[in-house]
Amino acid sequence: MAANLTLQVRTIAVATTAVARGDLTQKITGVSVSGEMLSLVNTINDMIDQLAIFASELKRVAREVGTEGKLGVQAEVGNVQGIWQEITLSVNTMTGNLTTQMRGFAQISAAAMDGDFTQFITVEASGEMDSLETQINQDDVQLARQYPEEHCCQGSR
Repeated sequence: MAANLTLQVRTIAVATTAVARGDLTQKITGVSVSGEMLSLVNTINDMIDQLAIFASELKRVAREVGTEGKLGVQAEVGNVQGIWQEITLSVNTMTGNLTTQMRGFAQISAAAMDGDFTQFITVEASGEMDSLETQINQDDVQLARQYPEEHCCQGSR
């Protein structure tokens, strides 16, 4: 019995050490367990599965938004709770804000290209995004001064 318990603990240690090192492919297998030990093994294996799904989804969102330049991307991790739900909500809020801000910037830029310098960005922004919003709005004001009414709003005529 002691030898079996030692084997069970070692097997659990291998899987949990792998997780601690970022390897979510290792699960607890190949050991005979029952009772409380079975419950522990199932819980750890479920945790590894959930972490793998969560990590994969965050990688996808980061790749699609950060590398591929896709807007409107949201993390979809299913029924998560606690800190996982908070992180998912934070990531989705971030990507939603970024999408709204970038689309606002694009809309104003398109209007300016059409000669309409009367529109301004009104999205919620802070930090560097707020600075960019302010700069673009100030550029529109300067362009409106340089090209008064007779040149303004050509795209809407």
